[in-house]
Amino acid sequence: MPPEDKNAALFPIKFDGRWAMLHRPVSVFPGVGAHIWISFSPDMKHWGDHQIIIRPRKGGWWDANKVGLSPPPLLTEAGWLILCHGVRTTASGCIYRLGLALLDSEQPTRVLARSDEWLFSPEKEYEVFGDVNKVVFPCGWVLEGDQVRLYYGGTDKCIALATASVSKLLSWLEKHNSKDIP
Repeated sequence: MPPEDKNAALFPIKFDGRWAMLHRPVSVFPGVGAHIWISFSPDMKHWGDHQIIIRPRKGGWWDANKVGLSPPPLLTEAGWLILCHGVRTTASGCIYRLGLALLDSEQPTRVLARSDEWLFSPEKEYEVFGDVNKVVFPCGWVLEGDQVRLYYGGTDKCIALATASVSKLLSWLEKHNSKDIP
């Protein structure tokens, strides 16, 4: 992969005999954007079949300027649940917020749902004021039964923990599914 590549995570299974990875290459060309891509490999050394699966939206969306993967995807009965971060640039700086998307369990290039609203946003003092203001950035999540424990960074200076149930996250995503999945 090119050296400017961020937010990568492997799927824990193979698809048609190939490994799959979600990631965010960063282009050196202005205006290209920061998207979530998927790539495939037969051996985890040689990657190809690169495809953009989630783009930042245009306009005043919560994920209008950048979108990137957060922790690795979780397999649920509905498909692969992914937590993604979106960046919106405002007059007072960037705001990092979190949303959800759902990928097909057998064809992870197929986006089944994408949240039209953010799920989690900087609110507490340790999420708003710090080394990089207004940032919540997930580092990993652990699934135990229906319970998800999300470990995230606040303003690039502390680590925090949030919890939720997978069933409630999937219900929320169904309610807040974007009708236009770019």
